[in-house]
Amino acid sequence: MNLKDKYHLTKDQNRRFSRMNFTRLVHTNARFEGINTTLPQTQTIMDGLGVDGVNIDDINTIVQIKLGWQFITESNASLDIKFEKKINAIVAKDDALIPGEFRTGQGGVNIGSDADFIPDPVDDNNEEQFLNELLNDNYSVTEKALRLMYHNMRGQLFWDGNKRTATLVANKLMIDNGAGLINVPLDLWPEWNKLISQYYLTNEMDNLLSWTYDNAIQGITI
Repeated sequence: MNLKDKYHLTKDQNRRFSRMNFTRLVHTNARFEGINTTLPQTQTIMDGLGVDGVNIDDINTIVQIKLGWQFITESNASLDIKFEKKINAIVAKDDALIPGEFRTGQGGVNIGSDADFIPDPVDDNNEEQFLNELLNDNYSVTEKALRLMYHNMRGQLFWDGNKRTATLVANKLMIDNGAGLINVPLDLWPEWNKLISQYYLTNEMDNLLSWTYDNAIQGITI
């Protein structure tokens, strides 16, 4: 495919744009865990306060997602496998069997069909090779980020928090290169989830890439 970058910011501009939208980004990512807080409730939790009717597990998940976004906008480290593991260690701190480590057992994803999707075993060397080849390919930054995000989601690389981790990993690449952000609006999630399920089953990514490019790349033109 030939998905050109929509936005051309400096790293600092992209970082500031991300921070301006932290609440919305955290609020969206929390839906991966079925957390249905309102935007004001999410902001209150991010400010360090409790919210009536929101359990402590959901509060902790929101806090860790916030810390994940802070991490990718503050760190100057290059994106590599170790960095991906650090992101998972943050966002899946309270969920994963072993936060920050690749899955060594069998995984499974309920995709709403009669059978769960069972990903292949995770191989560290294969994942490192995939990432290095992708980063050195001729794709635009935006297309690299999208391909990386969906590859990591489907691979279920970690014990838990895979969608949260994959989203932050992809946005680390976007932010560092000034290409904007990847964030699917919540009102489009039903269609998005159908496309993700189809991708899991077929390993055909093109429709999902095109749809996400059209609907979920956000930024500002300066």
